[in-house]
Amino acid sequence: MTATPAENKQLVGRYLQALSGQAKPPAVVSRFVSDASLAEHISHVEAAFPFYELIADNLVAHGDIVAFHGTFRGTQGGTFAGIEATGRSVRADLMIFYRVEDGRIAQHWMQFDVAGLMAQLTAPTAVSA
Repeated sequence: MTATPAENKQLVGRYLQALSGQAKPPAVVSRFVSDASLAEHISHVEAAFPFYELIADNLVAHGDIVAFHGTFRGTQGGTFAGIEATGRSVRADLMIFYRVEDGRIAQHWMQFDVAGLMAQLTAPTAVSA
């Protein structure tokens, strides 16, 4: 039986609740995600930004696709894109399309403000006089 768009939207909502601001162990991720590249991405970003958050401004479902528009927020505690941990808190806009199949996220497409994130991580720190 094919899930309705509303059911797919609810699944993505539960996924965001379970992972946003929480640890993201593989056992929890695999309950919601069958897309290996997304699971790997989550692991990589979690290592760089422990307990990162995804804050939804909009969730829209059509068929088996759920569109997420919102904000990534985290504090860099590990290496990201060759930049050692800075301890800086960052935020960036993002959009993700999730394709849901058999009750899990089977595919994703993401647009992320990487340039804005990198600028926050590499900006000079203020010097006190």
